[in-house]
Amino acid sequence: MTIRLPTSPVSTLLKRVLGRAINVAEGGAAVKRAVGRRGDVLTIASRRFDLRRYDRVVVLGAGKAAASMARALERLLGNRLEGGLVVVKYGHAVPTRRIVVYEAGHPYPDRAGFHAARRLMRAASTLSKRDLLIVLLSGGASSLLPAPVPGISLSDKQRVTRRLLRSGAGIQEVNTVRKHLSALKGGRLAAMTSARIVTLILSDVLGDDVSAIASGPTAPDPSTFRQAVLCLKRRRLWSSVSPSMRKHLDRGCRGLEVETPKTGAPCFRHVLNVLIGSGALAVSEAARAAREAGFRTVIHSINLTGEARLAGAEFGAMARDLRRHVKPGRKPCCVITGGETTVTVSGQGRGGRAQEFAVAAAQAIAGLPNVWVAAVGTDGTDGPTDAAGALVSGQTAAQALRNGIDLNAALKQNNTYPILKRLGAHIMTGPTGTNVNDLYVLLVF
Repeated sequence: MTIRLPTSPVSTLLKRVLGRAINVAEGGAAVKRAVGRRGDVLTIASRRFDLRRYDRVVVLGAGKAAASMARALERLLGNRLEGGLVVVKYGHAVPTRRIVVYEAGHPYPDRAGFHAARRLMRAASTLSKRDLLIVLLSGGASSLLPAPVPGISLSDKQRVTRRLLRSGAGIQEVNTVRKHLSALKGGRLAAMTSARIVTLILSDVLGDDVSAIASGPTAPDPSTFRQAVLCLKRRRLWSSVSPSMRKHLDRGCRGLEVETPKTGAPCFRHVLNVLIGSGALAVSEAARAAREAGFRTVIHSINLTGEARLAGAEFGAMARDLRRHVKPGRKPCCVITGGETTVTVSGQGRGGRAQEFAVAAAQAIAGLPNVWVAAVGTDGTDGPTDAAGALVSGQTAAQALRNGIDLNAALKQNNTYPILKRLGAHIMTGPTGTNVNDLYVLLVF
């Protein structure tokens, strides 16, 4: 992975900070830390699995980091691995030997993901209690594995996903709806196989709730049909979803459709869910790198939420207080935050939450000397763009004005990508092999 930053006095430092954070959370590295093998004994989270007891060892999974996770597991298992398949976002595949890697759409599900999900479900359903199934999950898996229940079409799922994301709904709301329209999510993958399941999870969800990550295909689901309906009504989407979808959810509320499996369901007796990485790990490593570089470093939060532009404005506002306390001869300051903001889409532009965060922060720090804010998605793609995020400074707003760029209009139209490109402010990484929320870094010299 190569991190490309705008030329600035802080570029070298930020490359080190962001690189360390992303590398520690990379899918392959996370698997290597969590899984060990000695002879025929596989060790995962202090649990030992004697491979001689299993007829087959199969790997299935999905997510932006699933291919890098799969490659690391292939190397550990060697010829003891029969095979498997994982699904990743377009452009996020890496070479593998025994595990087939499919590419599909994200954040909006597509037909490639639909067919891959069918293959994954067929593979899982053929396994017996004499088999070991290792499931690999990371952020993005919900969109990459669309498996609508009978009576609901893929286009129905595509429309409701698009509308939920554009409404500013949080990931918990989106996943509550997804689970109750899916034959795979919300614990249903665990229910469709008799195999012993170990799920390795790279979290992109604040709080690391395994029932929410990738919509929890192997975890008990605490949400209900009624909550799914309430989510759609809260976002004023209930009347706009398809009649077949409303019928299915309404039947679920009346007990005429089977609920997602809950805690204590028999299907979870043979499941072990293991968290192997998260945003907290990336934030901690970023802070360690900044301290080693001589910065007074503070972790402000690892659970930042809310509208991206409001969060960016508040983050930038902290720079004004810090600016007053950074005197000549004192160590420069670094504030690091991690989280998952949202964007309520009202315009027709192009951008992403990290880019909106950065533009709002640029307005908040306008005119401040020696102040920079970086906002970056750890997966390397912010929204439906090729940028990971952006780096802005106290001079960015003035630069925009000189170039006839209206930052307020860009935010209003959700059109931050073109203006940040004109300003040369983008951070580019390409696919990183991980996905553990966003990182925000404030530097004050």
